[in-house]
Amino acid sequence: MAGTIVVTGASAGIGRAVAERFLTEGWNVAMLARRGDLLQGIAAGQASALPLACDVTDPAAVDAAFAATVQRFGRIDTLFNNAGISRPAAPIDELPLQDWFDTVSVNLNGMFLSARAAFRQMRAQDPQGGRIINNGSISAHAPRPGSVAYTTTKHAITGLTKTLALDGRRFSIACGQIDIGNARTELAAKMETGVPQADGSIRAEPMMDVAEVAGAVLHMASLPLTSNVLTLTIMATNMPFTGRG
Repeated sequence: MAGTIVVTGASAGIGRAVAERFLTEGWNVAMLARRGDLLQGIAAGQASALPLACDVTDPAAVDAAFAATVQRFGRIDTLFNNAGISRPAAPIDELPLQDWFDTVSVNLNGMFLSARAAFRQMRAQDPQGGRIINNGSISAHAPRPGSVAYTTTKHAITGLTKTLALDGRRFSIACGQIDIGNARTELAAKMETGVPQADGSIRAEPMMDVAEVAGAVLHMASLPLTSNVLTLTIMATNMPFTGRG
């Protein structure tokens, strides 16, 4: 059952793969990212695509983008709350403070602002309701070495997901979280050449095709609102997740 989805961080990587898959499946797709030129290229020639340059850390910009989506498509059925950043690994006492502030601003504040805008619209529209899917990451469960800022924000997203799942019940708003491990994107390419492990070694890690992630998000979004995937972990089968540490 197709509808309207908002995808944040849609200009590259997982966000782009999800946006393109939903367009293929006949959904209306509002694509949000700071790099509007890349969004224009993805949307070219597709009437069901709406590219919106948006910094998710800016409350006014987020509200404007969601309003533009409703103006174009009439409602919002799903949010894929995906925009995020990471910074170079460092122990906490060597982490530049600006890296901490930037990571919290995008990964936590940005996801909160997008969820807030989606929740407000889903609560008000007729018929009422919708679905919010937060990108949590494997780091919502277990850290990589030197990842204090990223891991802290991703653990916080789990709290956001569970609270929205609870508070959304009376408004027919479902909220779930997808935790993704080692999807092949331009940002994750370094994992195939070697990344630090908990034992101090540097090793290459197995990867999976990002298309598998897009398919999992589509499955979550296609459920009736009477059903919800609260948490879903999708990962490269042989990645060292359960063995971290």
